[in-house]
Amino acid sequence: MDLLLNPTRDAAETLDTARAAEPLEYVRFRQRNLAQGETFTDNSGDLELCLVLLSGKATIRCGDETFEAIGQRMSVFEQTPPYAVYLPNDTDYSVEAITDVELGICGAPGHGHHAPRLIEPGDIKQSTRGEGANVRHVHDILPETEPADSLLVVEVYTPAGNWSSYPPHKHDEDNLPQESFLEESYYHRLNPSRGFGLQRIYTDDRSIDEAMAFGDGSCVLVPRGYHPVGAPYGCDLYYLNVMAGPKREWKFTTDPDFAWLVK
Repeated sequence: MDLLLNPTRDAAETLDTARAAEPLEYVRFRQRNLAQGETFTDNSGDLELCLVLLSGKATIRCGDETFEAIGQRMSVFEQTPPYAVYLPNDTDYSVEAITDVELGICGAPGHGHHAPRLIEPGDIKQSTRGEGANVRHVHDILPETEPADSLLVVEVYTPAGNWSSYPPHKHDEDNLPQESFLEESYYHRLNPSRGFGLQRIYTDDRSIDEAMAFGDGSCVLVPRGYHPVGAPYGCDLYYLNVMAGPKREWKFTTDPDFAWLVK
């Protein structure tokens, strides 16, 4: 199973998880670059979307809504929360780049239950998780406490030398309230960009057990299993997660071999 997607040479759309050899069922992620003055138009189709302004400023139009000149950070490594826009399924939208823009298009099955809305940096909960070499900084862009049909979106900063999504945990069983089934994608960025990160995806029975080195702009797919991530010394790591499944709840189980770390 090939779980690592590397960015294409297409300067406009560098990633689309739908092009994977084995695409995820619930999660779709695309990354697009827009030059200053360029406009990208599309329809959300059968997916609800969260458009995340990874960097740059843009005007986003959808239906009768116009979100004018939004965006403040020029790099994901500024560690400030982003601007984002939620869109229901079957919605026409456009993104007009005021500066050069890096756009994350996060998607999951939509049912038309929610109206388009702007998500501002002040709306986004910020937290720090872990301790020691397990510290990472989290921005909950679209958590389960905010309205959506099936989509969950979060971004995480992991300092150089630290681990993230650790101790290893999984959410691949529909067994609420103990655990929920959620697929996940990891869109990775590295500073410096010539660095690398490490991620392992594995299940209890080892039917999946893949360890991979990823580069800047790569995407790792997590259909099931544990999925810890490491940032080598000298390489700061950013990742954007998209999660979705049959139920919009994030309940996970820690790998029993590492449970002592959370006691």
